[in-house]
Amino acid sequence: MSATLRGLHQSALEVIQRPASEDSVTDSFGQFIQGVQPHHLTPTLLHRSKRMVLDSIGVGLLGSTTHVFQLALQHCQHMYAPDDVSSVYGRRGTRLSPTLAAFVNGVATHSMDFDDTWHPATHPSGAVLPALLAVSDMLPNNRKPSGRDFLLAFNVGIEVQGRLMRFSNEAQNIPKRFHPPTVVGTLGSAAACARLLSLERSQCSHALAIAASLSGAPMANAATQSKPLHIGNAARLGLEAALLSSIGLEASPRVLDDTSGVAGFSAFYEDYAPQPLTSPEEAGLRFLLEDQDMGFKRFPAHLGMHWVADAAASVHKLLLGELGSQGMGRGSQVVGQVQDILLRVPHSKYINRPFPESEHQARHSFQFNACSALLDGEVTVLSFSQEALQRPDLLALLGRVRVEHPHDNPANFDNMYGEVQVTLVGGDVLKGRCDTFYGHWRNPLTNESLKKKFCSNAGAVLPREKVEGLIEAVEGLDSLEDCSPLLAQLQ
Repeated sequence: MSATLRGLHQSALEVIQRPASEDSVTDSFGQFIQGVQPHHLTPTLLHRSKRMVLDSIGVGLLGSTTHVFQLALQHCQHMYAPDDVSSVYGRRGTRLSPTLAAFVNGVATHSMDFDDTWHPATHPSGAVLPALLAVSDMLPNNRKPSGRDFLLAFNVGIEVQGRLMRFSNEAQNIPKRFHPPTVVGTLGSAAACARLLSLERSQCSHALAIAASLSGAPMANAATQSKPLHIGNAARLGLEAALLSSIGLEASPRVLDDTSGVAGFSAFYEDYAPQPLTSPEEAGLRFLLEDQDMGFKRFPAHLGMHWVADAAASVHKLLLGELGSQGMGRGSQVVGQVQDILLRVPHSKYINRPFPESEHQARHSFQFNACSALLDGEVTVLSFSQEALQRPDLLALLGRVRVEHPHDNPANFDNMYGEVQVTLVGGDVLKGRCDTFYGHWRNPLTNESLKKKFCSNAGAVLPREKVEGLIEAVEGLDSLEDCSPLLAQLQ
């Protein structure tokens, strides 16, 4: 072995063998997870996180009607021994082991790409909530967590994801390599479960390190039936990591540190530059959710689609005026008027799909969502049905779309815009632009709009009294002595 190789080998061994110091980044995460207390939850955090819980349950319930969810559930039921512990979204009387329940409920949450989104880009709730519900089901009746403890664990899982993303400039933009929920979501799930299980400080750190070894999925599987598995696995594997740590399994004490010559979390983000978390015992502890709200979607598609849909909807209104008081502005009338459609959107290859062939591709297509909004004035759940995808009028418009990527339009959910320019047969030009769509964290859904979305989604699966019971349970979650009333309403 050369001197250089011996030096590298020795350096790696020192990293592995050296115990974690009290000031390591990884240890600071463990200290935060173990030490944070319910009194750290401000009214703003409680309000925002309860909205996230309600929305995530709603999209999960609606997602339990999808084909990909049915495949995931069928797989778990056929391939694993029965384990009647944790409930499954939308399936009364169906229970699985905690980890499998977390998996299928995570799949349901992301099966339609309807779940919440944050910045830097990830889907935080779907990776955490199914795991916490599964753990809560798993715990005996005399150890069910209080509603406030449940919300604390949920916020811990969200905070860990946000902090890890903010340690990388690369993570600020729409991803190209790893799907973020499979990276930070898995660690967020592990952190949340470790907190709910009241693990010791070192066990919390080990749970994160174990989760890092279970993380990562390539962006190539976006817009396929496998993408929902990403959220399912984040919830499941994070829970697995916390459970393994709870029985004594250990991992690297410096997995979140920037250690020269040994890749830890930097394997996912090459410009990763971590900082220790503020100790819960220190003054000035402030959660990221306090300062940046969550993005909630009005229709089930990749977040970037919401800019072009809103811009195209504004052009649709102008088209109605051009077509006169006959008032149609739909279908063949729109197609007959439109000569050319120009989209000015960020450059992001996996959401530039000129002719989508499936609902999953359509949810990741600037062209499809713009043309759907031009035809109908909006994009809805039904816009992605097989019948809607095959409309001749829609296909005709798709053939007239061009795409430009202006330099001032970055692939970044905080700074991007969507612009739709339609040239009519007579030469007139109609333009629509969206800088911040309704539902973005800068323009959040009102409580009324969020409840309306929830009722529509959950009502596709549950009777009205269950839907209303869930709203009541979530709104009063921070005052529940235990979270059983929430668990009871889910099936």
